[in-house]
Amino acid sequence: MLGTFSIPSHEYHERALKAGKILLREKLDALIVNSNEADYANARYFSGFWPLFERCGVAIAPSGKAALMVGPESKEFGIDRSHIDQVFVLKEYREGADPAYPELKADTYHDVFKAIGVTGKKLRIGVASYLDTSVVIMQGIKDAFPEAEIVRADKIMVELRSIKSVNEINCLREGYRIAELASQQVIKEIKPGMTELQMVGVAQRVVYENGAEYEGLPMYVFSEASTRHAISRSSYRVFQKGDIVQLNLSAKIDGYSAAIGYPVILGKLEGKRRDVVLFGREAHFWTQKQVKAGVPASDIAKKFYQYYCDNGFKDNFVYGPLHGTGMIEVEAPWVETSSDYLLQPNMTYQVDTFISADTFGVRWEKGIAVTESGCDVLSPEIGELYELEF
Repeated sequence: MLGTFSIPSHEYHERALKAGKILLREKLDALIVNSNEADYANARYFSGFWPLFERCGVAIAPSGKAALMVGPESKEFGIDRSHIDQVFVLKEYREGADPAYPELKADTYHDVFKAIGVTGKKLRIGVASYLDTSVVIMQGIKDAFPEAEIVRADKIMVELRSIKSVNEINCLREGYRIAELASQQVIKEIKPGMTELQMVGVAQRVVYENGAEYEGLPMYVFSEASTRHAISRSSYRVFQKGDIVQLNLSAKIDGYSAAIGYPVILGKLEGKRRDVVLFGREAHFWTQKQVKAGVPASDIAKKFYQYYCDNGFKDNFVYGPLHGTGMIEVEAPWVETSSDYLLQPNMTYQVDTFISADTFGVRWEKGIAVTESGCDVLSPEIGELYELEF
């Protein structure tokens, strides 16, 4: 049934209460998280609101009281969609075209803080989404509270969002199911003479028809040389027989973004190209077997790199082996050689195995949740090498 999977309203309230307890522990008087249309996660995490064109933010007090801050054109939108009752309109959250709104009597950060019970001048204010907080928003906070200490507080959001609830995991699992439906439909329809963007269109149709609210990421279908791009966009390139085609398709369910990736061959894969692609698959499943609660993240990353070296693929290494996933397809925490934490139950990751050669690259990618004994694969299992005949 479409729309079955969602985050219930009470869970948003519980998140704000948890954040408030962390503020007390960190001796912060308030937390402000800011979001935009592309990187919406932190504000949506507390409010359920996903801005369009304009920006938005959420302010939270140690008591757990919260308020949503939106731009001048988003007031009714915010009231209708937010799980936070208090909604304020601040010019700092206006769209990038920078309209003046000369007739608007806007709210202020003082109004917001008063509503959530935060008073005083010499405050310690945590700001999360630090990299996505615009200069205008940051200056607005400083102008409103010139005596305040502004503290970067991204670690609070990592702490809150890293370990997922049952509802969050269910949303992700449904997203992976839909993403695989889209992948299989592309495999049915793809053929030489079609373009990368035509296949993205096929995937988009399936994703929306099966209940996703949006793509989990800008879906891409790459081929040949562009498969070397770790990040890129699909093009009008026409497929040729023998091409390596990389699928990375996705679905978003109530704010949670699930993506699946694997290569499809328009013909038979042979020689060195076959060796590289199949080693990537081996490394993918090797990584999956390393995941277990209590394992140091850095150990997995160090052994992953050594696995490439030991098997003669050091020069094909790009990054890996896992990154956090949830509201954003790529989110903290990463699993890297410099990581300093232990895996915990219900942390969710993409097993993201990208391997690159001189003229092509491939990615094997799926979602998992950490368990006490290993991991729960949230997506339909991947691993088949599709070699299509024409």
